[in-house]
Amino acid sequence: MTAELVRGQNHPLPETRLEIRVSAGKPIVAGATLGDDRGQVRGVEWVAHPGSPTLPGLEVSRQAAADHRLAVDLDALPDTVHRVSVLLALPVGVGGPVSFRALAAPFVAVTALDGTEVAGYTLTDLDTESAVVALELYRRQGAWKVRAVGQGYAGGLAEMLTDQGLPEARELAASIDDAVARGLARSVAAPPQRSADDTHVRTGSQPQAQPQAQAQGQAQAQAQGQATPDRPAARPEQPGNPGQPGPAGRPIGDTPPPPQPADQPSAAAPVDYTHPSRRTAAPPTPPPTVPPAPPGQPARPVAGDATGWSMEERLYNQVWGMFEDLARTTAAYRSAVDFADSRREQELDKVLSDPRSRIGGAGDAARQTARAKHADLVGQAKAALDRDLDQLVAEAEVVEPALPPAFAAWSSPVWHAYRAPMEIPMALRLGDLHLPERVDLRIPMLVRLPLERGLWIDSGRELTNHATDAATLRRLAVDSAVLHAARLLAAYPANEFQVHVIDAAGSATSALAPLVTAGVLAAPPATGAAGVADVLGRLTQRVDLVQMAVRGGAADALPPDLDTAEQLLIVNDFPHGFDDRAVTQLRYLADEGPAVGVHLMMVADREDAAEYGPLLDPLWRALLRLTPVPDDHLADPWVGHAWTYDPPVVPPDSEILRRILDRVATARRTGGR
Repeated sequence: MTAELVRGQNHPLPETRLEIRVSAGKPIVAGATLGDDRGQVRGVEWVAHPGSPTLPGLEVSRQAAADHRLAVDLDALPDTVHRVSVLLALPVGVGGPVSFRALAAPFVAVTALDGTEVAGYTLTDLDTESAVVALELYRRQGAWKVRAVGQGYAGGLAEMLTDQGLPEARELAASIDDAVARGLARSVAAPPQRSADDTHVRTGSQPQAQPQAQAQGQAQAQAQGQATPDRPAARPEQPGNPGQPGPAGRPIGDTPPPPQPADQPSAAAPVDYTHPSRRTAAPPTPPPTVPPAPPGQPARPVAGDATGWSMEERLYNQVWGMFEDLARTTAAYRSAVDFADSRREQELDKVLSDPRSRIGGAGDAARQTARAKHADLVGQAKAALDRDLDQLVAEAEVVEPALPPAFAAWSSPVWHAYRAPMEIPMALRLGDLHLPERVDLRIPMLVRLPLERGLWIDSGRELTNHATDAATLRRLAVDSAVLHAARLLAAYPANEFQVHVIDAAGSATSALAPLVTAGVLAAPPATGAAGVADVLGRLTQRVDLVQMAVRGGAADALPPDLDTAEQLLIVNDFPHGFDDRAVTQLRYLADEGPAVGVHLMMVADREDAAEYGPLLDPLWRALLRLTPVPDDHLADPWVGHAWTYDPPVVPPDSEILRRILDRVATARRTGGR
């Protein structure tokens, strides 16, 4: 029977392997500290938090979320640990609530591995506190108990950790806030909500009903990536708009919210997908699909089966539907495997706990039975996963060739018929995303246009685990930036998008050659400190003028020579050539530029700017981080899987990039004719 605790009440723990589930309704940070026999935290290595989520016997979430699962194995804790305190805190600097008074009362539960609730506690009467010790698990006379604490701190994590005796409390609190903010900045934002009348129901590629094992594990799928954030290893530090796949959605100039768990689709009801709206009325009926499949066979996929006003919008929504289908069917599979693993461990533990069954035929038979059940459950889950993935692969094979240039890969034949568009498309492809369960199933990573958030092509040393030397990484990063810039130029009507480049040291001359040779840059790449100051000065002045005109309702008062086209600034080798004034201007462009058509693309290693310390943290958080090599740093907005991002590439020996840039240049000279 579940014990409903009140503040100060305790309850014995029947098991030592537990989960602690947190539900808050809004994104919060969950962590835990280890305490000695006096309740003191001896060092930062005794604190589990999003930046360092794993300790012996303890694992917490890697990101802020509305729901968390923390895994605890009390037997695996060091002998010097006598207390585990569960901490909850509000994310700092992301525009959310600043105290728990603005939230519904959080609920914390201690459960066994099979989901049986041992004790629950609702944290009531919180007011100005921004951090709280919710529960503590403590050892008394060799037995473990749980106590409802509910001790809040208006001073946040720093005050809480100081109260627990940690000398480096403020430094650690700052690093936790930074890890959470970086995670939120990398999360994949879902598309904006549509009106109630403008929903899309996918039928052709909807995942099949899950087997019984998956149904039993369904509850676990609702909090993917919490106790064991991304099973099997770790969730992305979270996870841009792929922007999140970078897909688009919310105002990207702001840090996107963390992905929230959503209800798992079932076979009984279709899955509704929300997506951006261009009109307030319901869109027209999609075109007829192919004839229905024979009974018992999966639906035949067709390109453009989503709702939308145009084929472009239908394809955009269909890609998002495939993205969600893949996220959810993989979550169901992983949840089912977790459930099977947990049940096998329970059954084996039960066998080993009885001395009479540890040896002999009865024990061996029980072990074989447990393993056979596990294999059967995993097999059922794998069969369902393979069925759903095969259907999605079939759909991708139909959708990919139908994508327009802005959505298409560089290898698509659609580029050979490219002409400068008359209006901007609704989204742009920045690469692809895939999961390890099916690496050949790639989901286009689409971001909405116009860009609402800048891009950061990370050439950092942390990517050297890809067996690529630092110099090659920097070259690949600039190459990626050129491909992104070329796609943006090709997506806009003639002369409605301008690209500026700052290459203070001139180290990217060869990589930038395609843009320079084609003559599509607004001016030659700026070099040296004087060039940096000139470009930043002109762009910040443009932002100031447009902002004043918009706020004053005097758009006609803008100077006649002001270029009203969208502007993109590519910055290479930052902070080389930047003084303090230039750094301040760059931060200003990152924060204020997107709202008035000035966008930033950084090609940089964050460590190169480490001398600025936390001053530049808001800059990195304001940008969507991409990589020049495959990397699993992005997350979806539904279950928070770690998705591998694959940067765009041009097929070997292909001339398509040169041809597209030449056509862009020609359209500029002829006014789009």
